Amino acid sequence: MGVLDVLLCCCCCLVLPCFAVEAQTAQLIVDASQASGRPISPTLFGLFFEEINHAGAGGLWAELVNNRGFEAGGPNTPSNIDPWSIIGSESSLLVSTDRSSCFERNKVALRMEVLCDSQGANICPAGGVGIYNPGFWGMNVEKGKTYSVTLYVRSSGAINVSVSLTSSNGLQTLAAENIMASVSEVSNWTKFNVLLVAKGTNPSSRLQLTTARKGLIWFDQVSAMPLDTYKGHGFRKDLVDMLADMKPQFLRFPGGCFVEGEWLRNAFRWKETIGQWEERPGHFGDVWMYWTDDGLGYFEFLQLAEDLGTRPIWVFNNGISHNDQVDTSNILPFVQEALDGIEFATGSPDSTWGSIRAAMGHPEPFDLRYVAVGNEDCGKKNYRGNYLKFYSAIKHAYPDIQIISNCDGSSHPLDHPADLYDFHVYTSASNMFSMAHQFDRTPRKGPKAFVSEYAVTGKDAGGGSLLAALAEAGFLIGLEKNSDVVEMASYAPLFVNANNKRWSPDAIVFNSSQLYGTPSYWVQCFFSESSGATIFNATLQTESSTSLLASAILWKSSEDQKTYLRIKIVNFGSNIVNLRIRVDGLEPNSVSMSGSTKTVLTSKNVMDENSFDEPKKVIPNLGLLENAGEEMDVGLSAHSFTSIDLLVEPSHLTTGADSSSISSS
Repeated sequence: MGVLDVLLCCCCCLVLPCFAVEAQTAQLIVDASQASGRPISPTLFGLFFEEINHAGAGGLWAELVNNRGFEAGGPNTPSNIDPWSIIGSESSLLVSTDRSSCFERNKVALRMEVLCDSQGANICPAGGVGIYNPGFWGMNVEKGKTYSVTLYVRSSGAINVSVSLTSSNGLQTLAAENIMASVSEVSNWTKFNVLLVAKGTNPSSRLQLTTARKGLIWFDQVSAMPLDTYKGHGFRKDLVDMLADMKPQFLRFPGGCFVEGEWLRNAFRWKETIGQWEERPGHFGDVWMYWTDDGLGYFEFLQLAEDLGTRPIWVFNNGISHNDQVDTSNILPFVQEALDGIEFATGSPDSTWGSIRAAMGHPEPFDLRYVAVGNEDCGKKNYRGNYLKFYSAIKHAYPDIQIISNCDGSSHPLDHPADLYDFHVYTSASNMFSMAHQFDRTPRKGPKAFVSEYAVTGKDAGGGSLLAALAEAGFLIGLEKNSDVVEMASYAPLFVNANNKRWSPDAIVFNSSQLYGTPSYWVQCFFSESSGATIFNATLQTESSTSLLASAILWKSSEDQKTYLRIKIVNFGSNIVNLRIRVDGLEPNSVSMSGSTKTVLTSKNVMDENSFDEPKKVIPNLGLLENAGEEMDVGLSAHSFTSIDLLVEPSHLTTGADSSSISSS
C-alpha cells in the first residue's frame, strides 16, 4: 500500500473549500540536505484513553449490559437496580436485591419472586414476566451476528427462563433461547451460557430475562457480548479500527482524573480490575459520575496496547485524589501496589503477580516501559514527597522503567528526578496556534516533555470544529520541530458516547451503532507517519501573514517500501495563500510526477463540525498532485490544512537517510 492508499484509509470524499476575496503570497523553502535532517522521536504521536464520556463502559468495551452485577446501587440492600427495569406488574412479580451472591467481592444479587403462573387464578401475561436491561442507551444488535449471554442463576424450584434480545419496547424479538433446569440443578448458584443469533437488526435493543413459572429466582452477573470483537479480546471493532488507522506509538491509560477520583475511595485501583470479570467489584467514578463494572481493567488496557502494536503507558494513583491525599509517611502501601502492578505486567509467569496474568491467558510479559506517577497532582501538598518514594522504589526494582512526573519542566528545570514530565494544555484556538513555539526555548537537556493532554476547548471548539483542528495542527507542527525535547503527545479526550457528553470536544463520537471522527481526529491522521521520521528545516517567507506554519518530513512506507517527502502547511488565516515551494538538497528530477499527492482539510465555514447526519462534512480531500517537483506553486485555501506527499527516489536523496533513519509506517 502506497501513500495514496495510506491516506485513503483516513479520507474518502470531496470537501469544498471556502475562498476569501484577497489572496496573499508566500514562499516555503525546504532544506532536504543531510545537515538539515534530524530524527523525530519514534514515539511522538499516540493515544490517551480515559474512562470519561462512557468511553469504555458503553463504548470501547463491547459489553452490552449496563450494571451487569447489580452492584451499581451500592452494597446495602434493597438497592437501586437502574437501568434494569421490570416486565410485569406488582401482582405478577416482586423484584428486589439481597446479599446472597456467590461472589465474595460482589455480594449483591437480584431476587425475583414470580407470583403468576402458566395456569391457575393468577396467569402470567403473554411473554411472561421478568426484567430487562437496555444497555448503554440501547444495545446494537445486528442481523446474523452472534451474542454470548452469560448469567448466574439460583432458584427454589425448577426454572424455564427465556433469554432474549428484543426491540426497545419488547415487541420485536430478535433472538431468543430458553434455559430449562431442574431444582437440583439450580438449588445452588449455576452458570449458564447461551448463544443468541440475531434474526434482525436494531440499534436500540434490550436484553430480557422472562418466565411464566411461579417461584423464586435469583440472577447475578448477567453479561451479553458480541462474539465479533477486535481480535477476540472484547473490544468494539469499529472503534478500535479508528484507533489503528492513527498508527499510534503509545497508549496512555486509564486516565486522567479517573485515576485520581474526587475521593481516594473512588479512585481506579488496578487490583480490583483483574481476574475473572465476575469477581471484579466495579466502582463508581465520582469525577465523571457513573458506574463502571471494570470489565475494561488493567489487563485489558495492556492487551489493547498489544493488539494495536503500541507501547502501554500506565498512569497510577500516587495516594492523591481531588479532595484527599495520603501523607508521605504512610505512602509505602501505595508504592507496593504500583510495584505489584509492574510485576503483573512484566513479571515472569512464575512470579506472584505475573502468575495471575498468566492465568488470565497471557503468560508472556507485556511490554510496559513507561509509568506516570499520578495525574495533574504537581501542586498538591504531598506530591513531591510521594513521588520521590515511588521513583526510588521503582528505579531500584525496575531500573529500565521510564518514570513520568506530573510537574512541568518546559520553562524551568525540575527539582526532582524524572525521565519525562507531563504537559497539559486546554485553551482557545488562537492560543493553541501560537503555542507552536511553546518548546522553542525549552532547555535541550534534561527530562523530555510528554504532552499527554492537549485540545482546543471553549466556544472555538464547539463539538469539534474545523477551527479547533487547524489550531491543533499548528501546535503539532511545533511539536514535530521540537521533537528533540518532546518525546510524546496525545489528544484528549479520545472518545465520547453522544448520550453522555461530560466533556467536549473529543476525537471520536459514537453511539451504540454509529461513529465519526471530529476534524481533530483527522488532523491526527495527518501526523500518523511522523513518529520516527526525519524532519528537515522548513522556512516560510512572507511579508505579512503570521497565520502560516509548515513542516517537512521524510518517511518510508512499510507497504510499498517507497520514500516520501511530506510537506504540511496550516493556513490559519482567512485569506487564500499562493505558496511557492522550493525543495533544496534533492538531486534534479528526483520527485516522481505520478505518485505524489495533495490532501486538504477545510470546509465552507471555520466552525463546521461533523455529525451522525453528516459524518464526512469535514474530512480530508485527497487527490493527485499534478505539478509535483522540486519547485511548485500550491494554492492554500483559507482556514485549511494541506499535506503534500512527494514521491522521491531514495537514490536521489542527499541526506544519506535509509530505512533505519526514517519512519517506516
